[in-house]
Amino acid sequence: MDKPLKTPPPYPIASVDHALRAATILQMEGGATVSQIAARLGVARSTAHRLLAMLVYRDFAVQDEDRIYRAGPVLELAAHSQSLVSRLRAAALPHLRWVADLLGETTNLIVRTGDTARFIASVECRQALRVGSREGMVFPAHRTTAGLLLLAGLSDEELDAVYAAERYRDRPGERPDLAKLRGELARLRHNGFAVNQARSERGLVAVGVPVRDGDGTALAGLSVSLPSVRYDPHRLQPLVATLEAAARALEADLTEGL
Repeated sequence: MDKPLKTPPPYPIASVDHALRAATILQMEGGATVSQIAARLGVARSTAHRLLAMLVYRDFAVQDEDRIYRAGPVLELAAHSQSLVSRLRAAALPHLRWVADLLGETTNLIVRTGDTARFIASVECRQALRVGSREGMVFPAHRTTAGLLLLAGLSDEELDAVYAAERYRDRPGERPDLAKLRGELARLRHNGFAVNQARSERGLVAVGVPVRDGDGTALAGLSVSLPSVRYDPHRLQPLVATLEAAARALEADLTEGL
């Protein structure tokens, strides 16, 4: 049986959330200034400075001679991962903003690592009732729209390796039913998009499409998230068309940047 859906705590602590998001930015992207962190978190520069100072104190961050904050010893990450994530995020942000403005819903870019899906960028819409930023958050890949799309690009052997029984020896309840998952992935390959209704979080619907490299390999998933009360199945096709247009534009930008 899958573990419970991820839901926000009933009494969130904004300062803790800001510190965790700042740490995630440094881990995934390799470095940022105080001003950049302040802009990303939507806080005052002085607040961002205090957050980063505490991260440095606890070895979650270090500051170099150029006053750039980078991931510290606690947040070590392979250099190639930083480069890929940073490049994907930078190229995707204009397209995410375009989709969020056009559809009026929160838009995300997600990558897969093993059996997990990580949100590397989110652009919130302006509506009062909206899905908040998931940037930096990690979910089981088979429970997210983009995660399913990225799993669909694997061969049977690769999927078996990701969900090998020995990897779940200490958490057997988290291992998905592979026969059921294979059937779902086959449908996703045929459709070219995925729809997630309350699979990762209650009250949320997400629709996504893959972002591919020049060889056709899925690098990431581009998705839109909205409250289930605002989801209309009759809007699905135009919504998917918008996401696909953004994905193709992002792919072109990535190719030009190589």
